[in-house]
Amino acid sequence: MRENGLRVKGKNEKKYCSYKGEISPEVPNVIQRDFKANKPNQKWLTDVTEFSIPAGKIYLSPMIDCYDGMPVAWSISRRPDAQRNVHPIVHSDRGCHYRWPGWIERMCKAGLVRSISEKGCSPDNSACEGLFGRMKNEMFYGRSWQGGTLDEFIQQVNEYMIWYRDTRIKVSLGGMNPAEFRIKIGLGVSSNKPSVPDLPVNQTAHIAFTRLS
Repeated sequence: MRENGLRVKGKNEKKYCSYKGEISPEVPNVIQRDFKANKPNQKWLTDVTEFSIPAGKIYLSPMIDCYDGMPVAWSISRRPDAQRNVHPIVHSDRGCHYRWPGWIERMCKAGLVRSISEKGCSPDNSACEGLFGRMKNEMFYGRSWQGGTLDEFIQQVNEYMIWYRDTRIKVSLGGMNPAEFRIKIGLGVSSNKPSVPDLPVNQTAHIAFTRLS
């Protein structure tokens, strides 16, 4: 490749790591890499990914429904945190935000089952990691973000997530997007198109949709 002047498209950068040690009691891996679900809202996957641009950093945390890969909710923040609204079995990695007392308290109050990957084992949450890889290849890598503001970038991330839900087709769904697929099988989907407000430093935008069942 070097002889032909070819380069691999992408960006070499230090990967964001949220692991801060075992800061709360052990939680079993309930999912055990079984990412199949026979109905919506049975298994959700969550994780946090970092985007670094010249203007600063933002963090995206979606909730992915294993049933059809739909992002049923997401938050976009200027710092990684655990202030998220969730519902069924929720599987995550071992990031410190998922061991934070506030997150654990919310899960317990809602009567939810927590499931956590093994340490340093990304395949345990590969369905969520896959979304991050596709997203960064399609809208982030290979583009110049020089001169853009964090607010503008947050809006672009939000627009991509809406596009991923409402427009991007999947072979596994018969060439339909997740929203179209749910409408076809009679589940319906919220038609709300959320917008991201202007965010002061260290504030989170929570973008959530009607729970589908």
